[in-house]
Amino acid sequence: MKKLTARIDKERLLLGIAAPLLAIVAALVITTLVILATGKDPFAAFSDMVTYGSASDSQVYILNKATTYYLAGVAVAIGFRMNLFNIGVDGQYRLAAFVAAVLGGALTAPGWLAIPLMILCAMLVGALWAAIAGILKVTRGVSEVIATIMLNSIATAIIGYLLQPEQLGQLDTAGTLVSTTPLPQSSYFFSIDNGAAGQVWGFIVIAVLVGLAYWFVLGRTRFGFDLRTVGQSETAASASGVSVKKMVATSMIISGAVAGLVGMPTLLNDSHQYDNSFPVGLGFTGIAIALLGRNNPIGIALGALLWGFLERTTNHLELQGYDKEILGVIQGAIVLCVVIAYEVVRRYGIKRQQQRVGAELAAQAAVRTEKQEVA
Repeated sequence: MKKLTARIDKERLLLGIAAPLLAIVAALVITTLVILATGKDPFAAFSDMVTYGSASDSQVYILNKATTYYLAGVAVAIGFRMNLFNIGVDGQYRLAAFVAAVLGGALTAPGWLAIPLMILCAMLVGALWAAIAGILKVTRGVSEVIATIMLNSIATAIIGYLLQPEQLGQLDTAGTLVSTTPLPQSSYFFSIDNGAAGQVWGFIVIAVLVGLAYWFVLGRTRFGFDLRTVGQSETAASASGVSVKKMVATSMIISGAVAGLVGMPTLLNDSHQYDNSFPVGLGFTGIAIALLGRNNPIGIALGALLWGFLERTTNHLELQGYDKEILGVIQGAIVLCVVIAYEVVRRYGIKRQQQRVGAELAAQAAVRTEKQEVA
């Protein structure tokens, strides 16, 4: 039986490696065919992507983008581990960043105090906004998908109303942009200077800490075990004494708290204010990255880096005469191929495991029968 277990573990490892490789190969094939259909050379495109993406300034850009994408991916993944589809990350991080920007612009405290206050404020706003969907689900059975979609729209309306000169916004000197009060320079988050290549946002440190916390809590604590159990089987979790409703609400709140951090790298390291040009859609990008990373902290990090790489290099391809829609095609192909590849490999793995266990049990039964006949 020990040999059987060892063979199963080895085969599981091989299948785990085969799935992403299969997905990458399939995505490359699809992308190649699409580029060929446009009359362009796909190999020249891939060569340009590798060359441009490996430049030092591109690496800084990719790391900065990946910091934001990683936080969005983790926020979505927390819900996925509970079988919850938190589509509301987009509204949660935008509302959180807006409130944090208003707070930061009004504070006169030194930076060492103002920065933590803004981060905590963003997490609290994100958690409270997500809690609405969680409470509606556990008390009234409202689908979190519907609730979070509606909350995204409400968050957009709230920000649009408050971000006006007569409310919490102010018009710039050129009279073209409405924003919150700019943060004082003492409230800027630190950056890592890389000379001509640019600056790596210091918020990457916070993203790493979030990833470590995600790994530890879900994989090394009783709470994480209960959360994963509820996600796999609510009936089994309830039978073991776990409060399913409490875990659903708690996971939504935690997901919202992490979502509140998504806009903070942009606010504290880049724009230093909230205006109409603040990035949108990061929550939906987080869904794709969480799927790409299979809800694993390392997988999500690789997915975020890949997303940043594709965004950087395909934008450069547009300058080389390639169609700008290539980015969407590549991203869609990768996510689709990853989902399909993992499902195909998962089903094959289950089938192989059942065959091995059946063969082993049959062999043991034959040995017992032979011994009985000899006796």
